[in-house]
Amino acid sequence: MLKTNYAKGLGLMLACLLLGASMWMSIILGYTNTSWKMAIDAFLHNDGSNEHIVITTVRLPRALIGASVGASLAMAGALMQALTKNPLASPSIFGINAGAGFFIVLVITFFHVSSFQAFTWFAFLGAAIAAVSVFVISASGKEGMTPIKLTLAGTAVAALFSSLTQGMLSANEKALEEVLFWLAGSVSGRKLDMLAAVFPYLSMAWIGAFLLAPKVNVLMLGDDVAAGLGQRINMVKLAAAILVVLLAGGSVAVAGPIGFIGMMVPHIARGVVGTDHRWLLPYCALMGGILLVLADISARYVLMPQEVPVGIMTALIGVPFFIYIARRGILKK
Repeated sequence: MLKTNYAKGLGLMLACLLLGASMWMSIILGYTNTSWKMAIDAFLHNDGSNEHIVITTVRLPRALIGASVGASLAMAGALMQALTKNPLASPSIFGINAGAGFFIVLVITFFHVSSFQAFTWFAFLGAAIAAVSVFVISASGKEGMTPIKLTLAGTAVAALFSSLTQGMLSANEKALEEVLFWLAGSVSGRKLDMLAAVFPYLSMAWIGAFLLAPKVNVLMLGDDVAAGLGQRINMVKLAAAILVVLLAGGSVAVAGPIGFIGMMVPHIARGVVGTDHRWLLPYCALMGGILLVLADISARYVLMPQEVPVGIMTALIGVPFFIYIARRGILKK
């Protein structure tokens, strides 16, 4: 673990360089054979060749979307784990991704909505409804909200929304063709205007999370201690919940329900910089971007010339990690 602020600052700079290198690799690697020189020419002296078009219109958006979505999901997971004190908390485990995905499929299937701006708002709505449902269910009963009840409630809500989604798609084959690849979680085939539609909300949520970090640190001391220090606990929790909805909903709208990034990355980042959210959240953002971009690069080579959705790649990594954290963090309690 990095102990001093100087070491953490250097680590943050290294993570920035690694993210930049990962995005550059994403731009030059793939089925179409390109090189770093060709990529530079595509940006400075684009001649309209197939390689230049692939670099500027396919791979560049893919790298930017992968970095943005990975950062957002990782930060959402860190906030959720702090808010619930549950080591398994993440947008996918708690059903937030499934809720956002359900509402997008709903408007495609029954209302034939094709506007990406509308998708964004419905994704936010679905994420919010799923989050509220999980917290209401887990808070019921004499014991109140506990980590195991949160996990079970999240699993139930995710299963409910996933079942409803599959039911709608089974009744509408046309809609199934339109959203099947999107539901698996992918950054392939996305355009920059899709990122532009959600980027204002994601960027506001990033800034809001960084500003909220000191208050989250106090909240981690316990509600009684935080209240004794003058913190308005409910307002902090509400602000964190809104940020999670913006981060997760925006990510699902542009890339589909990509799982496990929000659960894995915060644990890795805490192993590097500890539990101070003033450092943890920036590290989560960078590490989440790096992980998703590298997973997307790997997805291009598994079944080349076909591609595997990046959501499958993150699941292959995330499931063993989930089992490890579950055994260490919850089953021992």
